[in-house]
Amino acid sequence: MKTIDIARWALAIAALSATAGCSFMMRNPEQYRDDTTKLLANRSADLDTCYDTVIATSPTAAGKVTVTFSVEEKTGKISDAKADPARTTAPQPLIDCVTTAINGLALAPADQHKGIATFEYNFARPAVPAAAPANPAAAK
Repeated sequence: MKTIDIARWALAIAALSATAGCSFMMRNPEQYRDDTTKLLANRSADLDTCYDTVIATSPTAAGKVTVTFSVEEKTGKISDAKADPARTTAPQPLIDCVTTAINGLALAPADQHKGIATFEYNFARPAVPAAAPANPAAAK
């Protein structure tokens, strides 16, 4: 078993002028964050597969992948997904797989504003529970 958590996120919206006559949404920062989080959650099975593939050859592999990306205005497409090397500790195959899994997703409906986001994924095997202490009374 493994765990994959989105530990932290940040999303900034670059204000752009609204285009008259377009039917794009205008999210507030909280809506933008929530909608982007839901969109990324659609890739959790892919991220599970990424981690399964890595631990098949490196059973102790773990770490975090901090990904930055843009959400394009008008299309909602995630672009320029890349790992932040200063805040990423996972092995390179996992980093590559995560960025590939989220690059190209599209937020629907699109927004009139461009989003800039940072999401952090933590990959680890769950800790094995400690064995219960032996019952000294049963040993007698």
